Amino acid sequence: MISNSQVIEKLKTIFDPEIPVNIYDLGLIYGITTDNNNVQVVMTLTTATCPAAAFLSEEVNLVLQEIPGIGTIDVAVVYEPKWTRELMSEEAKSALGFA
Repeated sequence: MISNSQVIEKLKTIFDPEIPVNIYDLGLIYGITTDNNNVQVVMTLTTATCPAAAFLSEEVNLVLQEIPGIGTIDVAVVYEPKWTRELMSEEAKSALGFA
């Protein structure tokens, strides 16, 4: 059975191409649901006009496929609630000079 920690570990390998922080610590991941070996990731982008939108959602799908035994993967990109700096981890804020 796939665990949330396995999914998070993989998500932390994906970096926003414009910001040197992984998408998990950046606060772009709103939710992870695992059901047996199936995974749903609900994520957002820093802006609705993010030029990396297609790249990031495709990259999530690709890295999660690396988890042994994974079933279906559903990546949903949402824009509500709107992303803000407050969603970043303390590590991300520090790395970007916001802490």
